[in-house]
Amino acid sequence: MKRTCIVLTVLLVLGSVAVSAWLYPRLPQQIPTHWNLAGEVDGYGDKQWAAFLMPGIMAVLLPFLMAIPWLSPKQFKIDSFSATYWYIVLVTSLLLTYIHGLTMWAAVKGPIDITRAMLLGLVAMFGLIGRVLGRVRRNFFVGVRTPWTIASERVWDDTHQLAARLMVGASLLGLVLVLLPVPIPAMTTAVVGLILVAALVPVAYSLVLYKRLERRGEL
Repeated sequence: MKRTCIVLTVLLVLGSVAVSAWLYPRLPQQIPTHWNLAGEVDGYGDKQWAAFLMPGIMAVLLPFLMAIPWLSPKQFKIDSFSATYWYIVLVTSLLLTYIHGLTMWAAVKGPIDITRAMLLGLVAMFGLIGRVLGRVRRNFFVGVRTPWTIASERVWDDTHQLAARLMVGASLLGLVLVLLPVPIPAMTTAVVGLILVAALVPVAYSLVLYKRLERRGEL
């Protein structure tokens, strides 16, 4: 699985570059690069660089992501969950590729419901990562990295089990909200709120659990 994820991640980077090159002659000189909360374009970039911005970001990130296992300290090796790590890298790369696709579509085809489309990709990524988060072992680069999870393997494991359930639940609820004809402002507020709850509750839980185990002398 590790090798498959690495190969697919590299193909996503190359594919994004290839799509930009193929579409380049059809692209307008100015490409949408940013949208406000109302889904209106409020930033443009010259196609000479904007067409390759996201593929460029992905290409720069990839060597760093490949180096993280080597950079990890001895007691906190990525190698202990290598397949899961590369799955998370692949899912993150899929989101970046998806965002690049939306940008190219908006440049070629015109206005799209960018807010709903972006949130759809975000909650999908959130759920896909959440489903494997419980397999992530203690490290300094991936997961809910608080002083209390790093200090205790038990706190790390319990916190990540909770975080995994919250992320998957938030993703499913978010997908429902995005796909239903809910007004954009209400939908955006609700989805962002779900994501924040799923991200912040495990942080607080790790502190509470650590202090509870500390009082009991179980650390």
